[in-house]
Amino acid sequence: AVKEDAKLGKFITDGKGWTLYRFDEDTPKPAKSNCNDDCATKWPAVPADDATATTGIDSAKLGSVTRSDGTKQLTLAGWPVYRFAGDDKPGDTKGQGVGGTWNALAPDGKPAGKTAATDDSLQLMVNNNAELGKIIVDGDGMTVYRFNKDSAWPMKTGCLGACLDTWKPVKAVDTTKVAGVDAAKVTSFKRPDGTKQAAFDCWLLYTFTGDKKPGDINGQGVKGTWFAVTDKGKKAGQ
Repeated sequence: AVKEDAKLGKFITDGKGWTLYRFDEDTPKPAKSNCNDDCATKWPAVPADDATATTGIDSAKLGSVTRSDGTKQLTLAGWPVYRFAGDDKPGDTKGQGVGGTWNALAPDGKPAGKTAATDDSLQLMVNNNAELGKIIVDGDGMTVYRFNKDSAWPMKTGCLGACLDTWKPVKAVDTTKVAGVDAAKVTSFKRPDGTKQAAFDCWLLYTFTGDKKPGDINGQGVKGTWFAVTDKGKKAGQ
């Protein structure tokens, strides 16, 4: 159901009035929960079961994701849904802003209580990849890569000409629309053709045309020079 208060505006609760939350380190494309073990004790997953939406929530945005323990968790607009063990009674919003990564859920799946400048779709986020660990993905969930022949300082691109047919520069991003990474390390680089490319920790970011769906890592290790980027800006798998 949809509730509203002066601080958060509209946000989602379960049928008993308990506030529901989302975690910035999860991913919506593909839906994946990165809150397990001790985290899941503090932030219990909301079961998918037979959840239904009331007025103000698009039922088409409801879905489910299979957690690491095999249970089905409710999703809203792809984001896994949680309660907060620290809330004492229905209507409490004590989980809002915890760790800078937890927010009450707005009816559209975005963080409640955010200004218009920060509640749009994310442009860079982190995906917990089963093989590579925490890696950066773009707003569509596609893996981003860095190139050994680029230079971080000074920032310089080594991917020109035919290289760009396979490796597509990630467009410069709005630093208010990133999650799971240090926004202060997100910058941009003016390419020789005048376009602006996103960079993280001064390494230029690319997507790989060989990746066909969110979560693919087909570009990892190509020619020993291309690597997915960790949430710290390092080469994944190294």
